[in-house]
Amino acid sequence: MIPEQTLKLTGKVALISGAAVGIGRACALALGQAGAFIGLNYHSSREAAESLYAELSALNIKALLLPADLTDEAQANAVVDKLVAETGRLDILVNNSGGLVKRAKIEETTLANWQKSLDINLTSAFLVTKRAIPHLRATGSGRIVNLLSLSVQTGGANGAGAYAAPKGGLMVFTHTLAKELAPEIRTNSVMPGTVETQHHEIHSTPEMLENYRKQTPLGRNTMAEEVASSVLFLVSDMSSHINGALIDISGGRFLR
Repeated sequence: MIPEQTLKLTGKVALISGAAVGIGRACALALGQAGAFIGLNYHSSREAAESLYAELSALNIKALLLPADLTDEAQANAVVDKLVAETGRLDILVNNSGGLVKRAKIEETTLANWQKSLDINLTSAFLVTKRAIPHLRATGSGRIVNLLSLSVQTGGANGAGAYAAPKGGLMVFTHTLAKELAPEIRTNSVMPGTVETQHHEIHSTPEMLENYRKQTPLGRNTMAEEVASSVLFLVSDMSSHINGALIDISGGRFLR
C-alpha cells in the first residue's frame, strides 16, 4: 500500500531553519497552509520572524518561534528539543539557513570568511539534522529537504566560490542521508536559481540580476514561492517514492 497521494500536512510538525525571510518565509507559509505546525528558526531577523509569526497566527496556523545560532551545537540541539517538547513530535526538517558571506575570488577569500561560510551553510545543517534524526525516525515517515544553490552547478561564479563549496557539500550530505536513513526518513534537495530575495538585494547588483534573467530560458528569475512549492511537494506524500533527488528550480538556466 502506498500513502494517500496528497499535499496535505495535517498533524505534521515541521522545523524550518532560517525561516524569517526569503525562501524560509515562503516555506513556512506553504507548509503551514498545508496544515503543518511550523517551528520558525531565525538568528538575527527577529522583527521579520515576529511579523511572520503574526501572519501565520492570523491564518490560524500554529507556530513556535525558535531563535538560535545553528552553528553552535548547544543552540542547535535546543531548537530541536524545544520544538519536540512543545509538540511531541517532529515530521519534517527543512534545512534552509545559510547565505553568501562575501563575494570574493578564492585567492582573495580570508580563512575567517571561508570558515564562516562552511559553518552557516553546511555545519548548521549537520548539527540540526543529527539532533532531529531520532525524532524524524520515530514517526516512521520523516522527511528532510536541503536547500542548495545553482552555484553548485556554475562553480560559484562572480566570487561565490566559498558559498558554492558548502552547498556542494550539502548535496553530498543529501545523498548520504538518503542512503543511511531510508526507509524511515526520505531526504531530498532543491536547487533554486537566482531568487529575488534579500540575499541578492545585498550581494548582487541590478545589472547582475538582469544578466541572470537574460541567461534564463523562461525569461525571469525564480520567486521564493516557487521554491516553497517544490519543498511542499517533497515533504508531502505526493513524493512518497522520491528519495535522494534534486529538483532544479532555475527556469532552465543550467541544463545538464
